[in-house]
Amino acid sequence: MRVPLPPLRLTMIRQFLAGQAAGGQLLMVSAALAMLAANSALAADYEALLHLEIGPLNLLEWINDGLMALFFLLVGCEIKRELLDGQMSSWPRRILPGVAAAAGMLVPALVYVACNLEAGPNLKGWAVPTATDIAFALGVLTLLGDRVPASLKLLLTAIAVIDDLGAILVIALFYTQDLAMPALLASLAITAGLALLSRRRVQLLWPYLLLGAMLWLTIHASGIHATLAGVITAMALPIHTTPGTPEDRSCPLLRVEHGIAPWVAFGIVPLFGFANAGVGLSGVTLATALDPLVLGIAAGLVIGKQIGIFGAILTLVKLDVVDMPANASVRQLWGLSLLCGIGFTMSLFIAALAFGAGSAQEAAAKLGIIGGSLVSALLGLAVLSGTRRA
Repeated sequence: MRVPLPPLRLTMIRQFLAGQAAGGQLLMVSAALAMLAANSALAADYEALLHLEIGPLNLLEWINDGLMALFFLLVGCEIKRELLDGQMSSWPRRILPGVAAAAGMLVPALVYVACNLEAGPNLKGWAVPTATDIAFALGVLTLLGDRVPASLKLLLTAIAVIDDLGAILVIALFYTQDLAMPALLASLAITAGLALLSRRRVQLLWPYLLLGAMLWLTIHASGIHATLAGVITAMALPIHTTPGTPEDRSCPLLRVEHGIAPWVAFGIVPLFGFANAGVGLSGVTLATALDPLVLGIAAGLVIGKQIGIFGAILTLVKLDVVDMPANASVRQLWGLSLLCGIGFTMSLFIAALAFGAGSAQEAAAKLGIIGGSLVSALLGLAVLSGTRRA
């Protein structure tokens, strides 16, 4: 006998979906502008701007290491809220998106590895096609209006949130440089301080933000990617959870989440897209597209994601472990699985960590990410546009 699912706070979810979708559409525009800049007379100026030195880092590094820490802070807040007070606040609600997200990470990684078995240096990019870009995918979904039931939008959100958590763990475990122990020990001490504030449920926000800024500095110096400071800080922020009552937006976590969400969605993520999506296409041939690295990423996103997620969902439904999402058809589930192959933001981020920003391998990875994400979006739109209205 299945455990009844607790009610969801629909107002909160609608606001979240609306913000992510609008940000995703802006991300599409910024990515298109980056491609135009990189393939026009402005290409040299575009590259010069990204490598403009500002203090100890260049502009691209400030965006990817600094501003993206706020993106990860928001992701951490969303993960914690969804696990404690949202659509994944109980085990029955976690089963379907959890299994789907796990399969949606494993299968693309296997597809990528299979394509690159004879290209040893490429294997370190195995995690690039495992991520789903929630903002981009939801932005595409909004183009379909009421052809997609709300249950699928919520499922896509849940899968992408768990996917983000998996990506964070992958970055922490597999994409770190040589560790500097003094800075690492300082990071652990600051993390302990954040944990103490959280345990005592301190409601003042500034101590968390101060320690979070210090943590960014020490993690950056330690060799671990500094954006993880955002996740650690988010996990320390207290949230008030009282079932059946309205959100208490005075708690630190929701104050941070609601405060930075517009800046991240409409500023930081589009800026990241503009800084990282510019790929020069001059000299790109069929041989380039069939390069194992490019092909592995594209195939992982287009084929691996849909096989993993669609197969996992159908298996769970067939075994009567979970119900079909409300008002959803098998074709709509297939379309959803295709849209999960849009791996833009997190995939670009992992590619830079795996191959090094500015390297030839990273440029090839960008081709695979952009190509695979574009094909996934178009196929998902084609499949879902032919379905009945919800």
